[in-house]
Amino acid sequence: MTITTPPMATRPLSDAKRPGPLRAVLQMRALSKLLLLVIAAAVLVPLLQAKYGAAWPSSLTVDVSGPLGKTSDWIIDNRDSHWLFVYFLGHLSNAVVISVRAVYLLLLALGWTGVTAGVTLLAWRVAGLRIAATALISFLVSGLLGMWVPTMQTFALMVVAVAVSVLVGALLGLAAGLSERLFRILRPVLDTMQVLPAFAYLLPVVLVFGIGVPAALLATVIYAAPPMARLTALGLRGADAGVLEAVSSLGATGRQRLLTARLPLARKELLLGVNQTIMMALGMVVIASMIGAAGLGDRVYQALASVDVGAALSAAIPIVLLAIVMDRTTAAAGERLGADTAAAGPKWLRGWMAWAGVAVVTAAFAVVGRLSGSLIWPDAWAVDLARPVNDFKEWMVDHLYSGVPVVGGTADWAAHFTDWVLNPLRDGLTALPWYAALLIVAALAWLIGTWRTALTAVLAMAAIGVLGVWKPSMNTLSQVLAALAVTLVLGFGIGVLAAGSKRFEAILRPVLDVMQTMPQFVYLIPVVALFAVGRAPAAAAAVVYALPAVIRITTQGLRQVDPAAMESARSLGATRWQMLRQVQLPLARPALLLAVNQGVVMVLAVVIIGGLVGGGALGYDVVTGLATGDLGLGLVAGVAIVCLGLMLDRVTQPTERRTAGKGA
Repeated sequence: MTITTPPMATRPLSDAKRPGPLRAVLQMRALSKLLLLVIAAAVLVPLLQAKYGAAWPSSLTVDVSGPLGKTSDWIIDNRDSHWLFVYFLGHLSNAVVISVRAVYLLLLALGWTGVTAGVTLLAWRVAGLRIAATALISFLVSGLLGMWVPTMQTFALMVVAVAVSVLVGALLGLAAGLSERLFRILRPVLDTMQVLPAFAYLLPVVLVFGIGVPAALLATVIYAAPPMARLTALGLRGADAGVLEAVSSLGATGRQRLLTARLPLARKELLLGVNQTIMMALGMVVIASMIGAAGLGDRVYQALASVDVGAALSAAIPIVLLAIVMDRTTAAAGERLGADTAAAGPKWLRGWMAWAGVAVVTAAFAVVGRLSGSLIWPDAWAVDLARPVNDFKEWMVDHLYSGVPVVGGTADWAAHFTDWVLNPLRDGLTALPWYAALLIVAALAWLIGTWRTALTAVLAMAAIGVLGVWKPSMNTLSQVLAALAVTLVLGFGIGVLAAGSKRFEAILRPVLDVMQTMPQFVYLIPVVALFAVGRAPAAAAAVVYALPAVIRITTQGLRQVDPAAMESARSLGATRWQMLRQVQLPLARPALLLAVNQGVVMVLAVVIIGGLVGGGALGYDVVTGLATGDLGLGLVAGVAIVCLGLMLDRVTQPTERRTAGKGA
């Protein structure tokens, strides 16, 4: 059966407001673009093949290892004597160390009783009783697992890192929100920082600051500040023009308009920026354990290095719990902000006196803990989780790793995925002539965007070849494409089911919440246990990390389809499958494209981290450069990752045209 729905209902959202003739013109433009590309390929391919061959030509490669090596040597030789390090970077490093140490000593002085009580009451004050209970349980579990001191080390680093990230991001966002010129300058910088995986930030800061807390904190700030800057600029630029005009008509100055109108109107975006900054900072703090950041991340990293899954899980659980507490607290505070129920808890825990009450009760619990003689969690109360987890892991290896009847084992799955998917894809991409790859990228980017989009994507791919890392980049790209394909198949399928069943979505929601709050590093633990090491485990970790975002965006996009279009299709006797295929999916096209784009970015981030578990390619180069201090190797790989991410972003996210007649 073929259903007929009103023209506006069956078109994607991007075309819903376009008249029929204009849509036909746009389709003609797509055909003309393809025709131009075919003509260009017919002319250029024979010439390029005759002059350069299929492999990236060495004459178009620039060796930057020499200049980077000299730069690295100069930094190392002058780190203790040059004025830039002695009078600026040295003081900055000392300020970081002093700040983190001061917060850590304060947490130790409060003791486990004071910290637990203070965090619980703070969560109660700003987020409500349920979040307070979550905070209480989370900190108690951290102590029971014997991870109280590492948790406090991570907590101290997080407090300082988030404070600095929010301050830097807010200042940048303020400048971008008030100045169109600065916004245009900062936007490509923030775009690049968004697609740059966390690993790429580590080597430059280690080279300048050495191994330790300063390098870890500054890498975290660089990684976590962009969301705050973006959302601050978005909130300021999206302020209600009518309100601003009314304030201006009353004679308010620019500063008064900012303080009394723009910032209050943008308060929810600002708090959302704080929430996103916290989550990214926590993920980066864990990765920064590789460069000397003590705490939970260091425990996870050391356990992974020795393939001690039990110890890694014991440290990973407090990381997840800490992320959940911070995420829920800031998210709930954002929802309550400006509402009548902004003050959480009972009546006596409201108003300005609430903060004094929180401080008094926290101090009382701290005194009780000090009088009891136990400032840190007592060892006698700790539970050894590592041994049963490792025993279970050994059982899984013995019974699931191989030899399972009919379905085979996880080792067989990994081997089949490598032999049937990863290897052919890698071999195909590396054997593909470089000019063919550039033409394919240009075609994809131009068809869904503008010529500027296509030019950016092609230049990004060309830069990879110029840097001399074409083959490892194609290897990384093969892993990204394979993991992305699995992610989209599972994500779209589960998202469709969740959109059609509220009960299934309710069951799925807490699982996705936990998965989304886990830092990237933690996903390596289960895949190492199940699949050992190699490219398949790296791809599996990337799938698990990116899946929640794809499912959520897909579900939300399908749920937000115009009810009138759905009702029209239902009144014509359409089945559920017909409504999904002919109404929901076309109308949810922008959300589905956003899911693809976010899946690409998140898959790339974890595939790079997969270099720690045998993923190879660019991830291995970054890890090796970081371990050996080879600035040339690590930085070139990092730049190639940026270019790869930029290209993938451009070919998966359509560019909005300002007018129908421009940008083609």
